[in-house]
Amino acid sequence: MTAVPKIIVDEQPDAASRTEIARALGAYNQANVDCPPPFPVAVLLRDPVTDAVTGGLWGIVSADWLFVELLFVPEELRGSGLGSKLIAEAEAIAKRKSCIGVRLDTFTFQAPGFYETQGYTSFGALEDHPRGHRRIYYFKRLVP
Repeated sequence: MTAVPKIIVDEQPDAASRTEIARALGAYNQANVDCPPPFPVAVLLRDPVTDAVTGGLWGIVSADWLFVELLFVPEELRGSGLGSKLIAEAEAIAKRKSCIGVRLDTFTFQAPGFYETQGYTSFGALEDHPRGHRRIYYFKRLVP
């Protein structure tokens, strides 16, 4: 008989704990679904003088979809087309990796209108996240 594990609440967990949970979940998923392991994707904005990262897009290709986890364009550069270029590059990567589509989420105080102009469709929202705002979930199919 397997011993029952202890339940420990850790309000300051370390990265190693997350890594171990993700490893176990990933192994389970791989045993049950025929798709490659998840991998990260980055499209970066770098300062032309210092080469420091000033923004960009970070995502994860997993289960045949690209999930855009982070997208940031510095405020002074918004409206310049950089956000559209970041999304286009990410979509091109997703297509090369044979992804079905791209999914992401944003808050009402961030950029829902931007994603809609890029062809993304809302498929749900979480009210009061944070209070007084909504978190909106989007997707865009890349293949029919």
